[in-house]
Amino acid sequence: MSSALTGQTAVITGAVRGIGRAIALRLAKSEANLIINYYQNEAAALDLSRKIADLGGHCVLVRGDVSHPDDAQKVIQSSLENFNRLDILVNNAGINRDNLLLRMKEDEFSQVIAVNLLGTFHCTKYASKIMMKGRYGRIVNISSVVGIAGNAGQANYAASKAGIIGFTKSVAKELGTRNITVNAIAPGYIKTDMTNQLSDDQKGKILSRIPLGRFGLPEEVANMVNFLVSDEANYITGQVFRIDGGMEI
Repeated sequence: MSSALTGQTAVITGAVRGIGRAIALRLAKSEANLIINYYQNEAAALDLSRKIADLGGHCVLVRGDVSHPDDAQKVIQSSLENFNRLDILVNNAGINRDNLLLRMKEDEFSQVIAVNLLGTFHCTKYASKIMMKGRYGRIVNISSVVGIAGNAGQANYAASKAGIIGFTKSVAKELGTRNITVNAIAPGYIKTDMTNQLSDDQKGKILSRIPLGRFGLPEEVANMVNFLVSDEANYITGQVFRIDGGMEI
């Protein structure tokens, strides 16, 4: 068996920064054709496109807010329009609007649910129709350890990421007979723009809870995605994989 994805087409949502960017580059190295979804940062999208081209890969940039069904459908359909197939979907798009519960505004809650959870629903729904016809598909949803353990000040984010876990398990049961696997990854603290905003004191407190004593790398999450969408993971579905350095043991 090989982890090469030559000739396959992958859609990655929220793909131009952090974990999403690392996933795109990893799947490009495995020779998948890519639909790169982004919402606002066109400069980062173009930079990623150049990096993928440097690797000899092929990608199409598709702007859209996956919390809106029309945009999500456009993103998914672009795989057929550009590469005539859809094999892989990585639901990575996500936002956070952290606040303590008593201070949290309704739109801070609803916006996070809309992008993180509803966006995953929209893209999976449209992608599954295509995958069911082809009787093949690999879907990976990016959750979070916060969706497993919770975190003060992130009730909205935790709810969205916990929802993704329940969604993943349910859809895995629905689609398994069509040779479509659906799994989730729950990253812990990964070196991204989000963790860079933490103070040294906050970083120290977090690191004290991580047995491996460091933050993870986006590439370490991307490697797990690459494995789950490869032939080496054909008998794995409905699972949640924590990549957290042992933080939630």
